[in-house]
Amino acid sequence: MEGNILDPDSAHERLAAWKDRIDKLAADTRAMSERLQEVRVTASDPNGLTEVTIDSTGALVDLRLTDRMRRTSPDVVARTIMATLGEAKNKLADRSQEIIADTVGTESPAARAIADSVGQHLRSGPAPESAAAPGDDDQDYETHSYLDERRW
Repeated sequence: MEGNILDPDSAHERLAAWKDRIDKLAADTRAMSERLQEVRVTASDPNGLTEVTIDSTGALVDLRLTDRMRRTSPDVVARTIMATLGEAKNKLADRSQEIIADTVGTESPAARAIADSVGQHLRSGPAPESAAAPGDDDQDYETHSYLDERRW
């Protein structure tokens, strides 16, 4: 009687198939974890002030500032760095979603939970106040000295 639950050979085949699926899921999960840990993302702001690189956790691992930032107020530089960091985290979330889909798929509840968790951890909230272009801030000292504004 084929497929009978009491048939030892049939039960053995079902258990072997189940074990194969579990082994594949474990291997896919290890591959996903390894690939996610290796990811680094770099983003630059459109005005060429800054470039940030983050690791797989979203932690800043490199920050490069160009000479253009010398002509820009510290407030604008700070907002630009934060906005660029947010962009990098969004890119990391997108890349992480791709890795999850490539390795464990998107069909299982576990895969969806992992993808949701990664997205919530990395995605930035509302867009920060956009960084002004160099020279667009209230205190652009490219054409005059800040010393001109001092009152002696």
